[in-house]
Amino acid sequence: MKPPLHLRVVRAGLRRLNAYLSRHETRRTTREPAQSPELVEAIDRLRTLDQQDRYFEEHLQRLARTLTLVPEPRSTRRVLELGCYMQITPFLKLWRGYEEVRGAYYGALGAKSKRMVSVSGQPFELDIDLFDAERDRFLYDDAYFDLVIAGEIIEHLISDPMHLLLECRRVLDEGGHLLISTPNAASLTSVARALHGYDNPQIYSKYSREMPHVREYTAHELRKAVESAGFEIATLFTETDGSKEYVEAFLEEHGYNPELRGEQTWCIGIKRSNLPVTRYPTFLYDES
Repeated sequence: MKPPLHLRVVRAGLRRLNAYLSRHETRRTTREPAQSPELVEAIDRLRTLDQQDRYFEEHLQRLARTLTLVPEPRSTRRVLELGCYMQITPFLKLWRGYEEVRGAYYGALGAKSKRMVSVSGQPFELDIDLFDAERDRFLYDDAYFDLVIAGEIIEHLISDPMHLLLECRRVLDEGGHLLISTPNAASLTSVARALHGYDNPQIYSKYSREMPHVREYTAHELRKAVESAGFEIATLFTETDGSKEYVEAFLEEHGYNPELRGEQTWCIGIKRSNLPVTRYPTFLYDES
């Protein structure tokens, strides 16, 4: 049985107010960037990588977008790429101008893995530092880097993502940047899957032989986690593949917030030593 008309009117008004307030709160940092000439250039640069497998082809747009978000080198001119696959890695030096590029991956603390790729026939070699990013102290001095990149990392963490974020903060120089990309648990695709009820709402819900997705984040959760680690949010946006416009129309029609609904989220945080840190934010950790 439907509720009385006056209650339906009130509920509809509250939904519209909630959607308006949510959009107003996030508008400063949630604009999806356009298909800029720089993105086209990033794709062209990545195409000069000689090793191009299926993963590279599937994620080319994401890798290129990440490269366009890399800020200019600052005081240390050093960058750390966590979860280093050696795909965007060479271009951090060859295109974005960082003088020292470090890579890290999961493994026994203190061990190294030598990796090499080639760009237009020219070799690019790197010693990858191995450690557990949610348990170990990172192998770098305080304030050593201008930039830390954590691309497609946080969704794989098993128990303590704040350890990773806080270690990133420690090894960044004051005003340095943390660049994160991760699938969006509240995307139009996830909403559509939940509404249809047949598929898992996670963007990548299948088990992997290596590291499956343990917990995907909404863009709003990612914002809260990065802020809890003492970062100022400089940029937060999502990108969509444009195939679920009917879901966006449904959300708007029923007063839900349509912002930040792309399949992929990017967040850039700036280290501010004067900002408070919450080691175990309650939205992310069970207090018991």
